[in-house]
Amino acid sequence: MRFVGMKGWTPDVFSRFALSGGGAAAPFEERDGSEYVVFPGFCDVHVHFREPGFSYKETIATGTAAAARGGYTAVCTMPNLDPPPDSAEALAVQMEIIRRDARVHVYPYGTITAGEKGRRLSDMDALAKRVVAFSDDGRGVQSEDMMRSAMVKAKSLGKIVAAHCEDDTLLHGGYIHAGAYAAAHGHRGISSESEWRQVRRDLRLAKETGCAYHVCHISTKESVVLIRRAKAEGVDVTCETAPHYLTLDENELREDGWFKMNPPLRAPADREALIEGLLDGTIDMIATDHAPHSREEKSRGLAGSAMGVVGLETAFPVLYTRLVRPGVISLEKLVSLLAEAPRKRFGIPLGEDFTVWELDRLYAVDPEAFASKGRATPFAGMEVRGTCVMTVCGGKVVYKAERS
Repeated sequence: MRFVGMKGWTPDVFSRFALSGGGAAAPFEERDGSEYVVFPGFCDVHVHFREPGFSYKETIATGTAAAARGGYTAVCTMPNLDPPPDSAEALAVQMEIIRRDARVHVYPYGTITAGEKGRRLSDMDALAKRVVAFSDDGRGVQSEDMMRSAMVKAKSLGKIVAAHCEDDTLLHGGYIHAGAYAAAHGHRGISSESEWRQVRRDLRLAKETGCAYHVCHISTKESVVLIRRAKAEGVDVTCETAPHYLTLDENELREDGWFKMNPPLRAPADREALIEGLLDGTIDMIATDHAPHSREEKSRGLAGSAMGVVGLETAFPVLYTRLVRPGVISLEKLVSLLAEAPRKRFGIPLGEDFTVWELDRLYAVDPEAFASKGRATPFAGMEVRGTCVMTVCGGKVVYKAERS
């Protein structure tokens, strides 16, 4: 067994748990030449747990069960809910469910604007001490003046603005990338510019205001270039991308709603630029953008299905199989992207959380085995390596694999 950690985290965490009677050794006795590795608990700063308001898609209980099964001990929940957390009173509804049902640590976002409608700021003063950051994820803030005001306020409160960058005037009814696949199959496309134009605007505003700024789920090569340049200029910016943008592109698209997400899978050149951004530090972390929907909502093909795929239970196996095993990045780098960097940027403590993985066994991704209510993943049927054996959060076993 070996330990792959992060600064300030040591194998002593695991040892103390085992000695305290946690029964850590039993689930993963090394056998059949398998390799077991202990990691610090992963942290996902971009998930949608849909509760309150849309519990038929996902709940705090099912979402955190999926997180634990994927090795995550901390998640940040996006605010496109009903009611949206745009005031202390609205946030309290979500917090009560979290206190009652969460298996892992859950840190909510507050909205940037009231109702995520982009017309006036949320009650950021009242929310600041209760939320991890501010975001209108699912919608780009269209008004430059509104985003400037949000950044000025967030700066005064010492909080991050995490932006879904999308210029509505450039969408033109699109629903997949405006590239070769869309042209060949008669689909309406979403241009790369709809993302990078708003990234460019926000970077200018972040430089102007001094706000701590985070770009959600980047997918284009132009976004990578803009963020790289802004970092060189001293702008306080970080960014994330998702496993599907790093391992898939429009060439893998199928006529299936399970391949539809926002932003969409882009061109091979975009995927290559994202990997380059990982390697040179432009991209700071990997987040799943776990976005479950009902089976019916994802069964209407590329044109009619809801945007979003699930990712908590596939993130590590897919990234380990597609990036680590071929030598694109090291295992230590992957753990930094999944555990260390997101915690450092968003101020999320690790404590003594950890997760144990068996790295060798080959298996096919089976959505019907997911703990999440969501089933839609573009990785269904993919052969991967990396099985979560156990996850410990706050000194408690929150997931333990059944062994045959």
